[in-house]
Order: sequence, then C-alpha cells, then structure tokens
Amino acid sequence: MTDHASHGYITEKDKYLNRLKRIEGQARGVRGMVEDEKYCIDILTQISALTSALEAVAIGLLDDHLRHCVVDAARLGGDEADAKIAEATAAIARLVR
Repeated sequence: MTDHASHGYITEKDKYLNRLKRIEGQARGVRGMVEDEKYCIDILTQISALTSALEAVAIGLLDDHLRHCVVDAARLGGDEADAKIAEATAAIARLVR
C-alpha cells in the first residue's frame, strides 16, 4: 500500500477539497435547473462551467503527480520510472478522450 503522505497533491489537499465542494454545489445546481425545467442553453452553459472546473482539478492533480511521483520515480530509474511514466501517459490519454 502506498504511503498517503507521498502523494504530490497532499500539500494542496485543502485547496482541492474546497474546489471539489464548489463543484458538488455546481452539480446540484444543474440538477436543480433540470428539475425546475430551466432553458436548455442555460443548463448547457452551467454544464460547460462544471466540466471546466473538473478539468482544472484534473490538470492540477496531473501536474502534482508529474512533479512529485513521476520525478521521484525517474530519479530512481528502472522499472519504477517506466511504470510511473506509463501510468501518467494513460491518465493523460483518459483526460483527452
């Protein structure tokens, strides 16, 4: 099991949690707009904002991962470095789909 203190985002954990709480509120707001039968374009605008907020969190986490986990593994070299690079590449591929 990985030591949680070693995650790159740990120093920014509170920032990420606050962003995610705002995103939760935005998602509830979108649900409320659908329940209240708001105009389609207004709902889509809010969904776009929600998507952008999630992408910003994802990019931040990816940056932290690259700067911490991947760099540390690269310093060690070998299979660990190869595995971390492959893992990061797969995460990037999922984000750009």
